[in-house]
Amino acid sequence: MALDVSELPTWMRRALLATGVMNVLGAGLFLPPAGGLRALAGVPPGEHGVYLTTLAMFVFSFGLAYLYAGATGRADRLFIALSAGGKLSFVAILVFYWASGSISIRAPLAATGDVVFGLLFLTWLVTSRAEE
Repeated sequence: MALDVSELPTWMRRALLATGVMNVLGAGLFLPPAGGLRALAGVPPGEHGVYLTTLAMFVFSFGLAYLYAGATGRADRLFIALSAGGKLSFVAILVFYWASGSISIRAPLAATGDVVFGLLFLTWLVTSRAEE
């Protein structure tokens, strides 16, 4: 099965570079010693460090992948679709737990960037397929 790699327009490259920086820096929020930062962001303190470190590793890894795609100007549609779904799902989870009273409104508000980038990724998926 061949990859469905597409050339990216400038606005999408910039979005990937920006979210890459956001993810690489944001990964630190989930490291075990960053409990104070998580509290400021309204995110629960977390459990065992292995779970927090694993989450930080995934956020960081996706950040590197976003930076690579933005720098090269090429990305697989599946990667962008998974990225859009991941970003919007993360926000939906935060909104759910805020609505249930489990976390502060600060958590979903802190994830506003994920909403923006998730929607930009969906926009690119829809418009780039329509142009073909």
